[in-house]
Amino acid sequence: MLKIRLARGGAKKRPFYSIVVTDSRNPRDGRFLEKIGTYNPMLARDHADRLKLDDARATHWLNFGAQPSDRVARFLADRGLRAPVATKETPKKSAPKAKAQERAKAAAAAEA
Repeated sequence: MLKIRLARGGAKKRPFYSIVVTDSRNPRDGRFLEKIGTYNPMLARDHADRLKLDDARATHWLNFGAQPSDRVARFLADRGLRAPVATKETPKKSAPKAKAQERAKAAAAAEA
């Protein structure tokens, strides 16, 4: 199965990523078929060099059946090459339990 994912480069605490097309069984920084872009998270969000992506090659590989990773799917959605990724909601398991909710209501009532 083909994947479009990030391959890490750069120095310690200074990440720099290449956006590559690879077989899903290859290691993260291992062999790849084609490099289609770069991502530098150290730059400001509005900086032109933060994300460089060859849209034509990305579209080619998507049509060929490559599956993007979560982060790359967000990049592609921002460029309009793919439908936006649905955000995951907070699980109900982590919501406050009954007693904590009662204490919050009591505190809110005491303030009012």
